[in-house]
Amino acid sequence: MSAATAIAALRPTEPFPLPSDLSLARRLKLLLPFSRADLSVSPVDEWQLKSALLAFLRNPPLSLSLLQDSDLSVSRLPDPQKRRREDPVASGVLYVRDLSFLNRKGDEEAEEITREQEEEKYLQWRSSLVEKLAGIELNLKGVVYQMSVEIPASDDFKAMKKSWEDFYASELYSSRNPVRKIAKRPDTILVRGVPSRWFAETRISSKASTLVTHTIFSALGKIRTLNISNDDELGASKDETNKGFISGLNCKVWVQFESYDDFHNAMKALCGRSLEKEGSRLKVDYEVTWDSEGFFRNAQYEPAQTKLEERDAPVHGRKKHYTLRIESDHRKRFRVGYSVKSCAKSFQL
Repeated sequence: MSAATAIAALRPTEPFPLPSDLSLARRLKLLLPFSRADLSVSPVDEWQLKSALLAFLRNPPLSLSLLQDSDLSVSRLPDPQKRRREDPVASGVLYVRDLSFLNRKGDEEAEEITREQEEEKYLQWRSSLVEKLAGIELNLKGVVYQMSVEIPASDDFKAMKKSWEDFYASELYSSRNPVRKIAKRPDTILVRGVPSRWFAETRISSKASTLVTHTIFSALGKIRTLNISNDDELGASKDETNKGFISGLNCKVWVQFESYDDFHNAMKALCGRSLEKEGSRLKVDYEVTWDSEGFFRNAQYEPAQTKLEERDAPVHGRKKHYTLRIESDHRKRFRVGYSVKSCAKSFQL
């Protein structure tokens, strides 16, 4: 079965298997900003705020009884005294991982629901949950907090697809030469926050391997090239919602696919899912987006470094990237062969 066929037949509740004992499991991720609803200036109690919200989520009308304590995180934002009153003072992240209710047949459903019906059921449930959570107020010993709800951009496939369609449409209409207007479509994805050791060669290194990474993402479509880099910026966010990330342990991967269809299927499979590994309890909630800056297009104009130059280059002050430069090496060999032939020709004359 091809990657396109497997992704097209994938149900919302089914995990998508990947090489190296990895899989993509569906889950819902919501961002929860908290702001003051009264004139109180008392400090934010993260533990009380989390406990009150968990009790609200587990009881009717939401009844998310299988929600674990680790599925909800609440953190206080820095310097709340310097913020405006309507600005958030705390932020939270909610994960709903148990979606088994989507494939349960109701009393009125005599036949088994199809994949399209299950997907539509999930979207309706997500919209209903967002409406119920948006604008609720939590009263903690006289201190009232108002909560809003946001769906991350990396989890909304339809919104992300509309963003790249609008981007390339505006780029097409803004072209100065109307004769050479050609519609472009993206082909590169960017995945951030994945553990380097899960993409490394076992018992050899803890750093991500190009070969292993290529094998894993090949299950989503045909790859043209890819790039791996350390992801140290993700844990240094301003809102401090990513406290679990440690420098050097995670990586980000650019993957350029051969066609737009492979890119489209890969984005659809990666959106709204977490990465899991067999035998590990860790659930990695990565971030995925499409490359709007042309990473590989800009890299073609950068001079390729030899292995000796890469080894002697200073480590501090620059980011180390691992990119395949097969095309540049091919052009170099072609130029050298041509110059030797020209010299031999002139020597005979």
